[in-house]
Formats: sequence, C-alpha cells, structure tokens
Amino acid sequence: MKNLIKNLKNIWSIEELRSKILFTLLLLFIYRLGTFIVLPGIDPEGLSALNDQTNSNGILGLINTFAGGAFSQASIFALGIMPYISASIFIQLMTVLVPQFQKMQKEGESGRKKINQWTRYLTIAVTVVQASAYVAYLRQITQQSGGILPGYVDFFWLSTVVVLTAGTMFVMWMGEKITDKGLGNGTSLIIMVGILARLPQAFMQELGSKSTRSGQILIFIVEIAILIAIIMGCILLVQGVRKIPVNYAKQIVGNRQFGGARQFLPIKVNSAGVMPIIFAQAVLFLPTLFNLTGTQTGQGISAVFQDHSNIYYMLVYAVVVIGFTFLYTALIFNPKQIADNLKQNNGFIPGVKPGQPTADYIGGIMDRITLPGAFLLAFVGILPGIAQRLGVQPSFSTFFGGTSLLIMVGVILDTLQQIETQLLMRQYDGLMKSGRIQGRTVTQASY
Repeated sequence: MKNLIKNLKNIWSIEELRSKILFTLLLLFIYRLGTFIVLPGIDPEGLSALNDQTNSNGILGLINTFAGGAFSQASIFALGIMPYISASIFIQLMTVLVPQFQKMQKEGESGRKKINQWTRYLTIAVTVVQASAYVAYLRQITQQSGGILPGYVDFFWLSTVVVLTAGTMFVMWMGEKITDKGLGNGTSLIIMVGILARLPQAFMQELGSKSTRSGQILIFIVEIAILIAIIMGCILLVQGVRKIPVNYAKQIVGNRQFGGARQFLPIKVNSAGVMPIIFAQAVLFLPTLFNLTGTQTGQGISAVFQDHSNIYYMLVYAVVVIGFTFLYTALIFNPKQIADNLKQNNGFIPGVKPGQPTADYIGGIMDRITLPGAFLLAFVGILPGIAQRLGVQPSFSTFFGGTSLLIMVGVILDTLQQIETQLLMRQYDGLMKSGRIQGRTVTQASY
C-alpha cells in the first residue's frame, strides 16, 4: 500500500503526466456522456425491443460492446469507433498488399499523414453505409413498439445518417487527440472504457442470480478467482515473446568503436493480437443470415451460430480463429524484411548465414511459436461460451475471454507502460519492484 501511495504521489507530482491524465479523463467522460444522448426522433421508452435483439445477436452484441452500450440505446455515438476500426484494418491490409500503400508507408512522417488521411475518408464512407443500415434496422425493430416519433418519420433517415456520421467522426477526433496529447492509444482507450462500462451491471446481475439461491455465493467467489486466473493467463499471452539472439559487427570510426553488442530480436507468441477473433466473429455472423430463407434448415443453422455456448459453434469458431491467426500473422510479419534490415545494419544471428538463411530461420521460429499461440487464442475466444455453459450469466461471461478481455489486458498494459516510462525519464522508480511493464510491440495490430 505504501508503494501504491508513493507511486500515485510521484505520478501527480509530474506536471506533464498529470496534464495528460486529466486531458484523457476529460475526453473519456465526454465520450461516455454522449453514449446516453438519444438520436433525434427516437422515443427512449420504445427501445426495449432493440435492447433484447442486441443482447441475443452475436455480432450486434460485439458492436454494442465496442460502443459502450450506445448501440442498444440508439445514441448519437451508436456506431462508436467501429467504422474507424474497420477502415484502419482495411488500410493496414492495403499497406501489405498494394505497392502504392507500401511506398507511402516507407515515406516516414509524410507517408503516415497520407495514410491517416485516406483512413479518415474511408471512415466517412463506411460510417454512411453503416448508418443507413442502422436506420433500416431501427425501423424494423421499433415498428411495433413505436420507437420512432410519428412526426419525425419523413426526416429520420437523413438526420440519423448525418448525426451518426458526425458522432463517429467526433469520437475518432477524440481518439486522435488522446493519442497526441493524452495518455496511450486513444482508440484503444475508448474501446476499453466502453467495455468496462458494462462490467458493473454484469457483475451485479451475476451476483444477484447467485444471491437468490442458498450456497451459490461460494460459487460466485470461485468464479471471481477463475476470472483473475484467466486475466493473468491473458497477460502472459499478450506479453509472451521468443527472444532470438542477434550480434552486431564491430566498426571502428576514428578512435571510437561502434557495434559489437549482443541484443535480442523479440518475436511475440501472439503477433496477430485480437484481429483473428474479430475476423472470426464477423465470418461466423454470415451463417445467421440463413434465417432469412424462412426454411426450417436455415433457421436451425442460424440458431446454432447465434448461440455462442453451442458446442458446434465453439468448435467451428476455434478452427476459424486458428486459421485466421496464421493468415494474419503471415500478412503482417515479413521475415525477409527483418533479415534484410539485420544485414543492412551489420547484424547477424549466431550460427546462421545472413540473407535468405536468416529469413528462413526467423520464419521457422515464427511458425513454431504461432501454433501454440493460435491454440491459446482460440481457447481464450471460446472461454465465454464455456463459462455460459457452466452457469455464468451471458453478460458476465463475456469478461471471461474473447475480444473484451484481450483488449482490456492489452490497453491497460500499454497505459501502465507509458506511465512507467514517464516516471523513469524523471528518475523515479518504476511501478514494479522488479522488472519493467512491457506493452505490445509494433508487430501487434492496433485496433
């Protein structure tokens, strides 16, 4: 406790760090406040059907999670940061597949500004499409409950698309400002705050379901202990690296010697981050469209893929996550480029020839550590379904694994690392007695 108080005093005594924390908290408060402002023309009392439908649908539940509950409340931030995430993922894939984007990425700061500008333009286009689909969805869901005010029906589509687009761009702007002047990655922090906002309600629902029956409080305590153990395991998964020793040749320039140091090339066990889970959830949403066929077989298939605790869903989900992990890792990890960079900087792996043999060696290690990483990521992905089958409430089971838990663990580690870096720069002790807090490396995709 003394160390905690001491660390808090040290953090507060640094004016720059204090300003960053307060600025970040202010923008996050504005974001959370906006999630409770209902769209013009919507009757808040007629949104019960929207809440029920969102909670029972997997992909809509994921969007609602990322939006901090704004999607099910028909808020002006209903789409949240999701259009910007979709645009960022698409542009990131383009930097791997399209030579023109690769060239822009290598141009340094000017290239990064161009890529960010393209991402903003694409975000507007994606938001308009998603907002139009959201309007159609609102009309369908609230048709019987009267969620849309009668006098506003003629203007509802135009006003809603404009408001949702402006809301998403405002959230994107807040995320960029948090990144520039605040603490940590703004987009990730906004997602994490939205996820954590649902935790108290889910916690109370789970506690209420256990407190009504005798002897269930002990089970609830066991659930919390298991949740803590899972969080610790996710920390190991996020931070796990395989260190490849690298030596740099000595160079004599005048009377000074450069190089000759022994360093390590860290390769992450989970280089793909949460992207395989997000892609898998998007792909497994497609079979739910069989419900539109109206046939009994189609409705049966849709029911299987809407139930995340179904054993067949979890098996297919795990296989898809493993496949996407290898695919996404192959897209973002280039052993040939790493080998060329080592060669240009007079670096080499002991016992391995420079050039293509080094690339083959790094690629072989990457394949070997990606396999257990993919299986662990798939296991984390199906943990909410397993928890639900064991009697945990659906809202609380989402915190036992999946996208929500991985994002929270990764973002919290990144934020703590930035705070610790600020402390060490000013000759304070770190946040831990031994070792340093390690965040995610650049090889892991941001969201």
